[in-house]
Amino acid sequence: MPRVAEELTALDVKRLIHPGGKRNVLFSVGGVPGLHLQVTPKDGRSWVLRTTVGSLRRDIGLGSFPGVTLSQARDKARDARAMIEGGIDPVEQRKAAKAALVAAQRRGMTFAKAVENYLGAKLDAFKNAKHRQQWENTLAAHAIPDLGKMLVQDIATQDVLRVLQPLWTDRTETASRLRGRIEAVLSWATVAGHRTGDNPARWAGNLKELLPAPSKVATEGNHPALALDDAPRWFAALQTREGFGARALEFLALTATRSQEVRGALWDEIDLDKALWIIPGARMKMGKEHRIPLSARAVALLKALPRLKDNPLVFPAARGGMLSDMTLSATMKRMHESAVAEGGAGFIDRTSKRPAVPHGMRSCFRDWAAEKTNFPGEMAEVALAHRISNAVEASYRRGDQIEKRRAMMAAWADFMADSRGGPTVISLRRG
Repeated sequence: MPRVAEELTALDVKRLIHPGGKRNVLFSVGGVPGLHLQVTPKDGRSWVLRTTVGSLRRDIGLGSFPGVTLSQARDKARDARAMIEGGIDPVEQRKAAKAALVAAQRRGMTFAKAVENYLGAKLDAFKNAKHRQQWENTLAAHAIPDLGKMLVQDIATQDVLRVLQPLWTDRTETASRLRGRIEAVLSWATVAGHRTGDNPARWAGNLKELLPAPSKVATEGNHPALALDDAPRWFAALQTREGFGARALEFLALTATRSQEVRGALWDEIDLDKALWIIPGARMKMGKEHRIPLSARAVALLKALPRLKDNPLVFPAARGGMLSDMTLSATMKRMHESAVAEGGAGFIDRTSKRPAVPHGMRSCFRDWAAEKTNFPGEMAEVALAHRISNAVEASYRRGDQIEKRRAMMAAWADFMADSRGGPTVISLRRG
């Protein structure tokens, strides 16, 4: 056993100086047998416990000075010696712990990275680029904000519930698809060795016990629609709001289109001189080209928009990409909340009493055409790009009725604006 050297004080240790030469020098500091301060020729300082482990001579590093104080070094030295007396090699234990940490870090994968890898691995399984884009958009809008930075091995059922519950009642179809996509990503992560245990997004025997069945929720109705009598008030409130999200929602209302069609709108699809927007089939739900006559208000809105350099999107997000579906939904939600806060009734669906959502504007348009105009119902169905269900509607689709629909869309814009005058243009301030 090494002899116990005279115990140096913290000040004594601080005053130790390398005597010269090219080799490191060990100064015994006392207090614990074998504890030394190692000093390099360039005055680098670290703690070393010189001892024997079994039949092996060990110099065990205990950290650098002054990061590790004299008192702390003595405590570490005592702990190391206690481990040795218990038959444990501190050096080997440290190597094993480091190896385990490195292995865990290599296995660790965030949910966002798992989504990226899953989509890459399943690229050939997607029917087309649009299908893949739908997967990416759904997960990016609803799952990544909450789960993206979490390790897949740490995601539990409650985490998945936190993502699904806000959507489960009002946007059941979207939520159901989202659940299936989260389950698929986590299933891939399990097989790839990045997580173990049951899949927290599994329906049967898991989320089924915590959420109502989608078929049951769906009976509550379709997307909450804006009541016809509230439409002018809603439209006026919308025009007071600024930003691409508000203008995209206004354009959606004026054209009676779907959120993804507006958010993905490109300037190349729009002919302002002809007041015509042609959406290619690749971007349409039914996979067929859809022509939309633009009202004077819709054209004025587009002309007032700033065009970002090298960005083809009509309504780009702040970072240049496509707006998320949540941007439009959040704008409509805030409008409802503001109206309620001001003592009004807000903007709710007449039947379900739930706050109206962007997709519900299509129902509002259809109700307007049926209840307040003499435009043929088949023409309104064409305007909504609905699937053809009978020969009469098919005849309208063949001819497109573009000019007759132009009058209908102009009348719809006037109804929304509650005016027979010219369009009111709301400028878009740059943030």
